[in-house]
Amino acid sequence: MRYRNVGRSDIRVSEIGFGVWTVTAGWWGTYSDEQAAALLRRAYDLGITFFDTADTYGSGRGETVLAQALAGIPRNRVVIGTKFGYDFYHHDTPQRGQRELPHDWSPAFVRHALEQSLRRLNTEYIDIYQMHNPRLEAMQRDDLFALLEDCVAEGKIRIWGAALGPALPGTEHGGEVMRARPGLHALQVIYNLLEQDPARRFFPVAAELGVGILVRVPHSSGLLEGKFTEDTVFPPSDHRSHRPRSWLIDGLKKLERLRFLTEGREMTIGQAALKFVLAEPTVASALPNIYDAEQLEEFAAASDKPDLTPDDLERIAELYARNFDLAASSAGV
Repeated sequence: MRYRNVGRSDIRVSEIGFGVWTVTAGWWGTYSDEQAAALLRRAYDLGITFFDTADTYGSGRGETVLAQALAGIPRNRVVIGTKFGYDFYHHDTPQRGQRELPHDWSPAFVRHALEQSLRRLNTEYIDIYQMHNPRLEAMQRDDLFALLEDCVAEGKIRIWGAALGPALPGTEHGGEVMRARPGLHALQVIYNLLEQDPARRFFPVAAELGVGILVRVPHSSGLLEGKFTEDTVFPPSDHRSHRPRSWLIDGLKKLERLRFLTEGREMTIGQAALKFVLAEPTVASALPNIYDAEQLEEFAAASDKPDLTPDDLERIAELYARNFDLAASSAGV
């Protein structure tokens, strides 16, 4: 496993991180606390030191299970990221599809949310504290950012940032918020072989300002894992069941055009997808969705695989610019 600093901060994370939502949010299958904690602990054994969760995952379960998994590990050997902003304390109703809970960005609420996260995580500090899917108006609140800086001074968080997206108002303002908020050290975005915008527009700004990029959904919600076929059917509890069938069919066609990344190489398409994300210098860590031990082993091993070549990256860029040679009317992935 290789490690990188998060932008200009002194926080060092594993190139492959573990996004806790897959095993605690209920959108990717059912896991007992013991099963989820065992998978997280195995990730640490494989060299993964960055674990990213959110207070709203399972209404706090994502944090309590992570605390269970990391029990006994020296705190300074792991990096914990969590997120805030959704008020599940007063609006804890079942979420279906992409329906959101209300946000609350008031300093009083955020202070309360932070204290609850610290308690659930059984820690005195959070390494990377991130706004969860904020809109632009939230990122313009001076009182919120004053509070975050106070929490840094108090030692309760080390750095703060924002986790943007997916297709929500505010996502396109990543560059703007980095320039407007010099205290921001980390920006979490969706970025992968099939969904490169708007994230790639943020990379030059991140490089200029020393902001670390954290990438979620590096496998385009599973398309780049190499497991789907045209006959794949998602159960109603899986959030991908809400996507149009064209998402799957067009995605498989694009995947076929990326076959060159694995031909003659000891690398799966899932590993190649991670190496593509890590080819961007401002990216500190990629957070694949991990469902089981076999997949965990595959993704953790990606860090040490050979980097993609400049020719690989150029060919990918050309394919992306041509929409992978699909008809212009084809639905995007």
